[in-house]
Amino acid sequence: MAAMFSSSEISKTASSLLSAYASFAGSMMLVYLSTRISPKTERLKLSKTRKQKHFTIGLEKGELVVDGFEDVRLTWRFVCTEGQKPHGGEKKHFELSFNKKHKDKVLDFYLPYVLHKAEEIKKQDKVIKLYSRQCPFSCEDDNERRGGSWGSIILEHPATFDTLAMDPALKKMIIDDLEMFLRRKAYYNKVGKAWKRGYLLYGPPGTGKSSLVAAMANYLKFDIYDLGLTSVRSDAELRRTLLSTTNRSILLIEDIDCSSEVLERQMRNKNKKLPDRTGQLTLSGILNCIDGLWSSCGDERIIVFTTNYKDRIDPALLRPGRMDLHINMSYCTTDGFRLLASNYLGISSKHNPSFAEIDSLLNSTEATPAEVAEELMKSDDPNIALQGLVNFLKRKRDEADDETENKATGCGEVDSSVRRLNAIVSRVKRLKTNVDQRKIMMRKRK
Repeated sequence: MAAMFSSSEISKTASSLLSAYASFAGSMMLVYLSTRISPKTERLKLSKTRKQKHFTIGLEKGELVVDGFEDVRLTWRFVCTEGQKPHGGEKKHFELSFNKKHKDKVLDFYLPYVLHKAEEIKKQDKVIKLYSRQCPFSCEDDNERRGGSWGSIILEHPATFDTLAMDPALKKMIIDDLEMFLRRKAYYNKVGKAWKRGYLLYGPPGTGKSSLVAAMANYLKFDIYDLGLTSVRSDAELRRTLLSTTNRSILLIEDIDCSSEVLERQMRNKNKKLPDRTGQLTLSGILNCIDGLWSSCGDERIIVFTTNYKDRIDPALLRPGRMDLHINMSYCTTDGFRLLASNYLGISSKHNPSFAEIDSLLNSTEATPAEVAEELMKSDDPNIALQGLVNFLKRKRDEADDETENKATGCGEVDSSVRRLNAIVSRVKRLKTNVDQRKIMMRKRK
């Protein structure tokens, strides 16, 4: 960061002050200086989007902001100058003045501190966005340029790790893995790996895969890029699309098993006569973008794949480096039910005797968290809601038992038919043998 204030940019006058100009990273400076506004500042600019927690404070040209760092007094001035070329517009930058004897301290310690604090403030106030190639517009405060036909909306999904109906141990494991990933930039550089992490979320529909992705984004303050592979026509388009995503983001590819292109290699293995397809999205193209040279074009990125059927995914996608952590999103457990009851009804197991019966039913019945949550939402009265859940779980249990019984009955009928058929075949064989023996006896008599 010291290069931002190179020696050539520092005034060489004999005065007691040095001046330097921040011609780039100006927005970062403004983020920091907005927290150092004093009552002496005469004019300010205020703005706020509907999702921002605080007002954004801007400075009018010529305004001064005084800051202190250890024993150094520093003065920032917002400068606007007219461009030299016609219609060039205004050029804006910050001028920083300080006593020249503190030059080394300012360059080596103060300026990196300013940028670090500005990054922290931006992360705290960041508005998380959901990007999609099918979105025709961008949200109101998305001032950054986006390529690759990405449109965005503000992500308002309320899911957090506190509200997810998951096994507590699994939830803690995911959080610890995310935290370790964030702090290992130097480690990834040391071992020569791209700073990215891949997750596979698999399980039946309604087990919370999308909610987990939203919780990850809210926890990390990462934007989400929702990429549908069926909308990508070629490997080249896939590369352009991924290169237009930003750092500190989650790339979401849902229902990876449902893409016919992903399953293409499996089809080729079964049918060698299938012709090669050029100019199309291929499995090798996907692998190159996820784990090849193109995957290193960006830092601090997370790739999340979801599927309802893990066994349908090509094994090449499953290996570490592509899908590093496989997370089984299971049916609702007793711990998950307790969290849902607390979230939806505001009650705990200490206050209701129905919990024991529901625990027993959940241990013997497959119900997704979405199904359990739907039953709990049907009434504001906890007793009525819990009784409705009990009845629902009993119906599912009885339906499962009937299905098992029907399968057993069907197998029994098949077995009985097979036995009868075998008996008929044996009888035919015996009759044929008897006929052959009679023919032989008649020949001997002749």
